Amino acid sequence: MIATWFVYTVLVCIALYLMVMMFYYRSLYKREQKMTQITKNTLNDAEIVVRKYQVQLQRALGNIDILSDELNKVKNDIKSLRQRNAQTRIENDKLRDKIKELQGKIEALL
Repeated sequence: MIATWFVYTVLVCIALYLMVMMFYYRSLYKREQKMTQITKNTLNDAEIVVRKYQVQLQRALGNIDILSDELNKVKNDIKSLRQRNAQTRIENDKLRDKIKELQGKIEALL
């Protein structure tokens, strides 16, 4: 009698222990699933943000290339304007010298 009661008590305790452990591990599993889902969502959001910034970076790099080309064109224009300015100064100096010569000739004739 005591032996059967002892066996039943042990079996009931083992069954209760196993049920408690089952619920404990099930709650751990559910919590882990939630954390995994949150991590997946966070990674998806981060991936979307990275793609967005990657597109913006590509646009910015394209704009920088366009601006670099425009800057080179403007530099070339400035160089050509400086050359033309130097040429016109030389021509102006020649014309001033010629005017002085002609004024000298006119004064000599008077």
